[in-house]
Amino acid sequence: MNKNDNKYANKIVNAFLKNKIISPLPTRYTKKLSNAQKFRKICESKITKPISGFKAAGTGIPVLKKLKEKEPFYAIVYQHNVLKNKKSVKINKFTMGIELEVCYLIKKNFFNFKQKVTKKNMKKFISHIAPCIEVVGYRQKKKGIKSLGDLCSDFGANVKFIVGSKKKFKNQNVKNLKTTISNKKINQSVSGNTNTVYIDPMNSLRFVLSKLQKDKIKHNRDFYVFTGSSVGVVPILGKGIYKGVVDKIGSVSTKIN
Repeated sequence: MNKNDNKYANKIVNAFLKNKIISPLPTRYTKKLSNAQKFRKICESKITKPISGFKAAGTGIPVLKKLKEKEPFYAIVYQHNVLKNKKSVKINKFTMGIELEVCYLIKKNFFNFKQKVTKKNMKKFISHIAPCIEVVGYRQKKKGIKSLGDLCSDFGANVKFIVGSKKKFKNQNVKNLKTTISNKKINQSVSGNTNTVYIDPMNSLRFVLSKLQKDKIKHNRDFYVFTGSSVGVVPILGKGIYKGVVDKIGSVSTKIN
């Protein structure tokens, strides 16, 4: 890490922790995903707050093709950014939108697992499943997505996660489930499908767990994995309550201020 890396990492870490907005990062940290990954890890290493879990990002296959990337990436999710169902979120003009996801609660003994992660053998580590809303946005004065590195270099662009009611995992099918997110107050509604999430949410979970294993990440408590949006990034067109429904999994809502 050189002086410039350290300087910009400190800037965005400070913005992340204090909920501030800074000038855009230089493109050398954002244009190429591999560089953005390295920069994100530098930033995350500077944060001592409790970790709640990890998110998959860039899970929409059409988006990956458009941005000429082969796979998504993952980022750490900190406890202070994970809220209970129906909690409020304050947004700003650099908030990009809202997403509806499936998330899993994973047992901490996963970190002792040495075998290659598969959809079959990872099931024993899943304790619960839940619907989740993610509010996404930058800590920089920038809008839109030119590269996956734009999101990755800014902590995965995660602002807040709101977790709905958790159900015990009983091998629930998450393929081809209809999803909707809506704000009745402003008559906004967007439909989606869990199959848009990197084939399906279980495959996205496998991807994240494999990356954690490869990067030798360790954690001493049960943790969430947020698998990616089933509705894309939905623009927040007005304040009020946004409710998300994942068929057969449940519902989740947040008040946008």
